Amino acid sequence: MNTRKQQLAAFNRLLDIMDELREQCPWDKKQTLESLRHLTIEETYELADAILDNDLQEIKKELGDVLLHIVFYAKIGSEKKAFDIADVANSICDKLVSRHPHIYGDVKVENEEDVKRNWEQLKLKEGKVSVLEGVPKSLPAVVKASRIQEKVAGVGFDWEKPEQVWEKVQEELGELNEEIKAGNKENTEKEFGDVLFSMINYARFIDVNPENALEKTNKKFINRFQYLEKAAKKEGKNLSDMSLNEMDIYWERSKEFFK
Repeated sequence: MNTRKQQLAAFNRLLDIMDELREQCPWDKKQTLESLRHLTIEETYELADAILDNDLQEIKKELGDVLLHIVFYAKIGSEKKAFDIADVANSICDKLVSRHPHIYGDVKVENEEDVKRNWEQLKLKEGKVSVLEGVPKSLPAVVKASRIQEKVAGVGFDWEKPEQVWEKVQEELGELNEEIKAGNKENTEKEFGDVLFSMINYARFIDVNPENALEKTNKKFINRFQYLEKAAKKEGKNLSDMSLNEMDIYWERSKEFFK
């Protein structure tokens, strides 16, 4: 591993390169905070994919891409005389010190849950009106539901036992089933949302990240279906001409390779 001196030298090299690109490269010169936004979102998702794949080399590369974007934003901020990379770093350092009084102050904590509760209480003291203010509106729904539940739990609004949450899941499933039978589309959608919300809440109680769990299932399904496609093609068959029973034979085989 690199020494702290080497780490700082590498970061300084990145800052120098950013200065040079911003001055000399036609594409880099044109970029704005707004134009970089969608690219940053894309890079973040690519990092998330690499993490789920547990590909450490790819994680390293994607972290570099995200770091470049942070440096890029800071460079634009300095041009606007609003902030620079030192301000960005000091801002997060100050926040970390302030939010960790159990490390940098005299507050005592027993466990991770105490830390989370203190974190949310400190945010309110900093001027936030609601504990839910920090949940970005544009987050994907599953991630947003998780963050909402984590934040309200941080101030004590939570179930006590996993069994209670599971009972809520069963209750919501029953209500969904009633609306489906009644043929009420609007209420069915609402109850389906309640089922998902309660399942995401239950995931937290059994220490499962619902976004990661669903994405792993997505990847597994993709792998199995693509196996089915390739196997059928190898035997000269088109999926559109096959019966469900025929396709199911390949699907069952795929489970041997993608669990």
